[in-house]
Amino acid sequence: MSKPRAVPFETTLLVRDTCLCLHAQRAARALARLFDEALKPYGLTNGQFSLLMSLNRPEPPPIGAVAEVLAMDQTTLTAALKPLERRGLVERKANPNDKRSRLLVLTPGGLEVLAAAVPTWKRVHAGIDAALSDPETLRADLRQIAFALPNGVETG
Repeated sequence: MSKPRAVPFETTLLVRDTCLCLHAQRAARALARLFDEALKPYGLTNGQFSLLMSLNRPEPPPIGAVAEVLAMDQTTLTAALKPLERRGLVERKANPNDKRSRLLVLTPGGLEVLAAAVPTWKRVHAGIDAALSDPETLRADLRQIAFALPNGVETG
């Protein structure tokens, strides 16, 4: 059996210190923990808050549109909806324009929980913004990564 090629420890340090994916994952986990804790009194996780917020529209959206906004596949979104449906915060209704399609409706109870949680979200979010040197540039850079880079980055 041949000896596996070694990766120098310096490469490990380079990845640790410069890998955007690693830093984004770490930041996302830290933000998720912070918002999960802040939203706990409302019985919501940060993901559930985002899902409910994505339903706060003038017209109920179809599942596909919500999945796109949340950058989820429809199967993952369907699983994420179940606890919210059990709590009576969200309902799925037939689309009057296409009976095979379902629309997602934020119930009055869902709207009530969302409205109660928004001031906490705003407070926590303002604290994060205040701690950052340039939050608007960070948001713009994250949008660039999320929406533009996957199609235009050399991968091989």
